[in-house]
Amino acid sequence: MRKLTSYVLICLIMIGLIAVGTPCFAQDMLRKLGRGLGNVATGAFEIPKSVQETFYEEGPLAAGTYGVIDGISKFLLRTVVGVYEVVSFPIPFPADYAPIVEPEFLFGPDEDARSGRIGY
Repeated sequence: MRKLTSYVLICLIMIGLIAVGTPCFAQDMLRKLGRGLGNVATGAFEIPKSVQETFYEEGPLAAGTYGVIDGISKFLLRTVVGVYEVVSFPIPFPADYAPIVEPEFLFGPDEDARSGRIGY
């Protein structure tokens, strides 16, 4: 009984040390899996998003040519990275499950909001 108590105490101390050593808001394997699934599901939206951004920055001709090509390349990149992240979600690579593509999610708080410019 005394041995069991000491094992339980050692386990609780180890769990406590691991919990203290974990940084707040850190990337983890479930976030990597969710990010990968999100990137696979929304990768195609890179095309219209890129066309819209190019339209507002450079005009309609650039949006119809460069914007489409840029959107297709971003779509392929985001989708391939998403598949990679889904397949490799248990592996902490890159370091600490850091995102490979920026922004981490296609539609999120890090996105540059352009909603006020629509219709101009």
